[in-house]
Amino acid sequence: MTTVYERRTAPAVAPAARRSPAGPVLALLWAGAAAVVALWWTDTGSVVGTAGWLTGAGRIAGLLCGYACAGLVGLMARVPLLERRIGSDRVARWHAMAGRYTISLLVAHVVLILLGYAAQDQASLLHEAVTVVLDYPEMLKATAGTVILFAVGIASARAVRHRTSYEFWYYVHLLTYAAVFLSFGHQLALGNDFNGHAFATAAWYALYLGVAALVLWFRILAPVRLNLRHRLRVQSVHREAPGVYSVVVQGHRLDEMGARAGQFFRWRFLGEGMGWTSTPYSLSAPPRRDLLRITVKALGDHSAAVSLLRPGTRVWAEGPYGSLTEDRQTSPKSLLIAAGVGITPMRALFETLPGDVTLVYRARTAEDLALGGELEAIARWRGAKVLYALNGQDGRRPRLTAQNLRATFPDLAVYDVYICGPHGFAQDLYEELRDAGVPDRRIHHESFEF
Repeated sequence: MTTVYERRTAPAVAPAARRSPAGPVLALLWAGAAAVVALWWTDTGSVVGTAGWLTGAGRIAGLLCGYACAGLVGLMARVPLLERRIGSDRVARWHAMAGRYTISLLVAHVVLILLGYAAQDQASLLHEAVTVVLDYPEMLKATAGTVILFAVGIASARAVRHRTSYEFWYYVHLLTYAAVFLSFGHQLALGNDFNGHAFATAAWYALYLGVAALVLWFRILAPVRLNLRHRLRVQSVHREAPGVYSVVVQGHRLDEMGARAGQFFRWRFLGEGMGWTSTPYSLSAPPRRDLLRITVKALGDHSAAVSLLRPGTRVWAEGPYGSLTEDRQTSPKSLLIAAGVGITPMRALFETLPGDVTLVYRARTAEDLALGGELEAIARWRGAKVLYALNGQDGRRPRLTAQNLRATFPDLAVYDVYICGPHGFAQDLYEELRDAGVPDRRIHHESFEF
């Protein structure tokens, strides 16, 4: 497909990189956890006997679990500061790690509290569990929320996630909201740290209501506003390579979205039975005032159905998201390395990234080089380089080793390196780049392994 996007003159010198707010955000999250521990510490007197120790440990585990639940939902709220400045992939990793901590704290809370109560009442664990669930205020709802959280945790486990569809994982994950809502009441009704403590109670309400406001605004109201304002529809669909199709989307005042080369949207096509799925796809060309373009490889049911989209199909988009932009650039020299469909954000960056830019495109065969004609045209008009790493005639893959990279780019250590491709490819390439002397701060990668 011949590009329909205006070409821009790339600046000769790279701008100074914007500093990521990841450090301050993490510090704020840990400070909140420390405040929760301080609340428990100041409200806990002397601990006596086995029952006291078990109950006390269960209380702090429950408080931290409640705080972690709020953090989980906040990380899912798609706040632009997190999604665009820190990066959706990094926030997703934080969310996954926090999810594991949350489930562990939940297990500890349930087990320790029941053991402590059973020891205090000198009753069996089963009898105590039935009594707590049926007789304590807000506990039926909290039990339902606990079951839902366990289900979400199981569905998010790597062994399960790789055997289920993205759609199943996505909708099960949304149940986290219901679990947190159902569990909130018992925290205040039964939490000794809140009974009679107006400030602590107000702070807990502020935490949860603040997170709920973020979700309401950024996950519901902002997408509704975006789509009502820009009225996106499919303009055309074009075949780029075997199983690879570009979708051109038209709309009104698209430049006001603030989208940039290297970013992605979550797309929902309201036709062909695809409206139930929201999937992240990168822009494969710089955004224009009236057009956006994505390029999709048929890897699943949703992506395979993209080729069947008809002009005029309505589109629901959320975004833009992602931090794989020129804001990360620290050097006037940049190396873009793409594998497979990872070429999509790299193609957009190849056109717009300032300075001296080289693109390395890894594919199996020449026939699999999607957007190859556009890359060659961009290389000519901006004086950049595009190199191809294709399988040999015997099918053997060329390896991008530290030695090979240094031989091709003797001053590789001064480059900014942008990577996009399958997770295993990116992981191996990162290690080779580090061995080649490229500092970690100059290796930029964004993964869609949600």
